[in-house]
Amino acid sequence: MVTIARYKLPQCLTLSESQPPSEFNKVTYVEVGEEHAGQRLDNFLIRHLKGVPKSRIYNLLRKGEVRINKGRVKPDTRVKQGDIIRIAPIRVAKQGDAPVVGHQLRRYLQDNILFEDEGMLIINKPSGLAVHGGSGISLGAIEALRTERPEARFLELVHRLDRETSGCLMLAKKRAVLLELQQAMQRNQVEKRYQALVKGSWPKGKATINAPLLKNQLTSGERMVRVDVAGKASVTHFKVIERFKEATLLEVTLETGRTHQIRVHCQFSGQPVAGDPKYGDSHFNESLKEAGLKRLFLHASNLRFRHPLSGDWVDVEADLPQDLQSVLKNL
Repeated sequence: MVTIARYKLPQCLTLSESQPPSEFNKVTYVEVGEEHAGQRLDNFLIRHLKGVPKSRIYNLLRKGEVRINKGRVKPDTRVKQGDIIRIAPIRVAKQGDAPVVGHQLRRYLQDNILFEDEGMLIINKPSGLAVHGGSGISLGAIEALRTERPEARFLELVHRLDRETSGCLMLAKKRAVLLELQQAMQRNQVEKRYQALVKGSWPKGKATINAPLLKNQLTSGERMVRVDVAGKASVTHFKVIERFKEATLLEVTLETGRTHQIRVHCQFSGQPVAGDPKYGDSHFNESLKEAGLKRLFLHASNLRFRHPLSGDWVDVEADLPQDLQSVLKNL
């Protein structure tokens, strides 16, 4: 990235060719590369101006301090390949040292690629690794992968998994692939299956829970989700895999992809997911510690969809992690 003094001829590099500087104290010109074409301008700037509050970015846009090809633009303007974005001088909070990917995590990510081609990447995410940094977490799966793949021109999350949920996590290596997959998920054309251990004996015939979910933020800042008629439509399908004395192993298929959907629907049914500290049963969770359960028993086991580039079916499976298999054996 090149920053130049005002009124001089712009010299530009695409965003993907280098990292943005920690401080923009001069006019900055950025050329939009192919991998970012079609993205909203505000989203483009949020990623480019790391360390700048969103409120400051929208203030820049309102004041006309960000222009495309010399013209004033709105936040929802879609950028095109070759566009020259002019950003007025702005001070950005200096970043600390880049997070370091430890040897163990680096080795895990290398050994747990389930599928990869020129358009996408699917990994078997471990429990305990957030999909992205934030809220006190400096390093998530996406940051670790970008650090390990500095040559990657584009790498974005297609969807998310809770930090304690393990299993299939899909990332796009091209913007066109990202948009196609996200649209396919909205149209329920991506089959997502999970395995979950829940409290008690799952009733025969209970195959679907259709209950709207509403996000709510507590005064502490913690995010909670509850069943509420004012919420968004949410549908989850269940199939019994195996029954135990005090628990049931389920195959769960999502028809919608709401935050904490499986966990809240199981809680709503009276049979919360084992090891769930937020929506679970504390006595049930404590009893399963004797069986070796130390985390949320929820695993994204399968993804099935048509590849956006080839049109071929992609069917990826992540085996149940060894720690969860051991719990089942002990039960």
